Amino acid sequence: MDFYILYILTASLIFAFIAVFSLFGVYAERKISAFIQDRLGPMEVGKFGWMQTLADILKLIQKEFIVPTVADKVLFTLAPVIIFVAVYLGFAALPWAPGLTPVSMNLGVFYVFAIISIEALGILMAGWGSNNKYSLIGAVRSVAQIVSYEIPIGFAIIAAVMIAQTLDLQLIGLNQGVLAQQEIRFFGFWNVKDIGGIFAWNVFQAPHLIIAYIIYFIASLAECNRAPFDIPEAESELIGGFHTEYTGLRFAFIFLAEYAMMFLVAMFGVTLFLGAWNTPLPNIGNLKLADYTTGMFWGIFWVLIKSLLVVAAQMWIRWTLPRLRVDQLMSLCWKILTPLAFACLVISGLWRLLLF
Repeated sequence: MDFYILYILTASLIFAFIAVFSLFGVYAERKISAFIQDRLGPMEVGKFGWMQTLADILKLIQKEFIVPTVADKVLFTLAPVIIFVAVYLGFAALPWAPGLTPVSMNLGVFYVFAIISIEALGILMAGWGSNNKYSLIGAVRSVAQIVSYEIPIGFAIIAAVMIAQTLDLQLIGLNQGVLAQQEIRFFGFWNVKDIGGIFAWNVFQAPHLIIAYIIYFIASLAECNRAPFDIPEAESELIGGFHTEYTGLRFAFIFLAEYAMMFLVAMFGVTLFLGAWNTPLPNIGNLKLADYTTGMFWGIFWVLIKSLLVVAAQMWIRWTLPRLRVDQLMSLCWKILTPLAFACLVISGLWRLLLF
């Protein structure tokens, strides 16, 4: 019984984090976009407009559930649930600190990559179930985009896994810091296990993973339907894409899933490439900076800081780059990112064979 209580508590904490992050994420995006466009953003509701997002959430919660007359009511109702739950379950395997993982599993990488793929099913259900041409076009675009960009993102992930030699996200994190049980080679040659810090991260253990991470980051934007890959939600063409007919709490859950997905892919990339919870500060002489920052509190701190910086970059890009056309999006995926990601995978194999 104690295990069930622990699981319920863990699930509740993850949901609470997603809700709070989404709340502040929407506010941050409004302010970041305003800063980039040289305007103020929300200012009236609360000091500096910080209560505006809270007011929007309260409005959505109180709105009536409206189902279009010609919609498939079952698919229309289930779609937001599947979209959110698929993303929500992805958090189960992500490590927050040494020994702090909601569900410890030796196939964590495979689990996360597999479970978030279910989101595409929910998006297709939303578009088809709405019985709206705009929604259907947006859903088809989104599914084609997600399925296509899973190829380069998968190759990039495998490139990192080949260097780490494990699918366990907890071990991948441990192997990028001073707690590693094996030697850590900086650029494949010098052992820097005792130094730790940024030199122990995967992108420095094997420098070609820098390219793999860039590919992962670009493809993750497409997975989240974020600009410049937001053609499934193109307001000027599709009004709102696959969620055009949604309102109230169902609409809120779809956007809750989008912001949760942003943090999920950011944290997943941080774990695989950027040292997970490990500090970027190295041990220098008598200053044991890396040793002092390996505890649970510091682990959560560094994971949050790194992931939030990646999320900020996602928002920055949204308000900087123009939206791609469908043909440009597919050309980027199949002609550029996929060959580069496959090359990184091959290099990882040679790296392990020749230098370890």
